Amino acid sequence: MNIKSLLLGSAAALVAVSGAHAADAVVAAEPEPLEYVRICDAYGAGYFFIPGTETCLKIGGKVRSEGEWYDAYNPNNVRGTLWHTRAELNVETATDTEYGPLKTNTILRWDWQEGGSTSTNLLWAYISLGGFSVGKQDSWFNQFTGYAGDVINDDVVYDGPYELNQITYNYDAGNGFTAVISLEDSNSGVGAHGSNGEDSSDHYAPDVVAGAGYKAGAWSFKVVGGYDSIVEEGAIKARIDADFGVLSAFVMGGWNTDGDKLNKYAGSNGGGDAAGIGWGDWAVWGGVGVPINEKLKWNLQLAYTDSKIFAATTNLKFNPVKNLLIEPEVSYTNWDSINEDQWAGILRFERTF
Repeated sequence: MNIKSLLLGSAAALVAVSGAHAADAVVAAEPEPLEYVRICDAYGAGYFFIPGTETCLKIGGKVRSEGEWYDAYNPNNVRGTLWHTRAELNVETATDTEYGPLKTNTILRWDWQEGGSTSTNLLWAYISLGGFSVGKQDSWFNQFTGYAGDVINDDVVYDGPYELNQITYNYDAGNGFTAVISLEDSNSGVGAHGSNGEDSSDHYAPDVVAGAGYKAGAWSFKVVGGYDSIVEEGAIKARIDADFGVLSAFVMGGWNTDGDKLNKYAGSNGGGDAAGIGWGDWAVWGGVGVPINEKLKWNLQLAYTDSKIFAATTNLKFNPVKNLLIEPEVSYTNWDSINEDQWAGILRFERTF
């Protein structure tokens, strides 16, 4: 065999072996397409699409820890330091429909404090569509006016009920005019618990809240009324706000339709000897907020009632970094009708996300 024949035979053998191996080659499967989370900015920051759906989801919440000294609501509570820790989870959803965004908002709260006292609360859970909402949230007697000041102890003088089931319609004209009407659960709140001796066991009529407001430039005005169908009395609040950048201020007045009775909208937050002391015929609140710089703000709130409750609270809100709050607060309350008073303090640390 000459060299030429040997080379040709070797080449033929290599081709045959290569063909055999090629027949056995493993073909890699095509990779599955990845579905990345898509940002949903139609409803504000923080929303993203739930994969495979057109529903947008936003998850947030807070963790808070605070020390409390004495009690601004109760002159008989002269406790020393009470340490309290809270966690909240807020889950919001939104889906576009022909009637506008279909939304839900759910807030879960967990509390723990010294002595092993724990609690879990479904704080808010409601559905909203086209201006209507149904479910559990704070009364619009409070929400519509913006509560009662930028302090922790803002409701030492009672300003209205929280956390109740309701059906509500909110109207926004887009030109500064807003309005609200709400049918609220009559079997929750001050009146339903029989503070005036009423029996609510077979009561079926809802409570009613209605309000209107207007905002123009730095000024806004709102008025809201609430009717307690168990007590068959109610209250009206009116509030004026002004924001000039270097200073914001508000004044709010409330009128009780029967000063001799408590009702869900003109009740009492007092404890101990101060329990059951409501507004009397009227109550007034006022406050100022002064941004000292981009990280520090000072607030003051004062309140007084026809029943001679005087409440004063001041605090500093310090944000050393974004979404972290350090808030020391001092309160003083005087109940002239029972010749009692109380100083109280809070130091709060809060992280929101």
